[in-house]
Amino acid sequence: QVQLVESGGGFVQPGGSLTLSCVAAGRTRDVFATAWFRQSPGKQREAVAGILNGRNQQKYYSSSVRGRFTISRDSAKNTVSLEMTGLKVEDSAVYYCATGTRSMTIAGVLEAENYDSWGQGTQVTVSS
Repeated sequence: QVQLVESGGGFVQPGGSLTLSCVAAGRTRDVFATAWFRQSPGKQREAVAGILNGRNQQKYYSSSVRGRFTISRDSAKNTVSLEMTGLKVEDSAVYYCATGTRSMTIAGVLEAENYDSWGQGTQVTVSS
């Protein structure tokens, strides 16, 4: 099993930036992909971005954040970060980091059902 701890959430004004971090511990060698999801009150959980563990570290983004958010991995530190810029009020949510140990298709990288370990979440609030 993989244990995940997110950090970096907070309050920011529209147009601002935040960087979230997800530190993994445990069976990290088994991880195939890491992704960020988010959920706000009354809404379904939404995929944000995902990154594969391979050498190429292929990255995938939801259409709502592409061009504004950047996912990256520091393998030496077992950390996956999510740099968020141009934040909008609608980006407000609890952000969760998740890891999946099963092989998945490109389409599956942003599917929550493919992830078996989840962090506790970190709150991001975008408001003026």
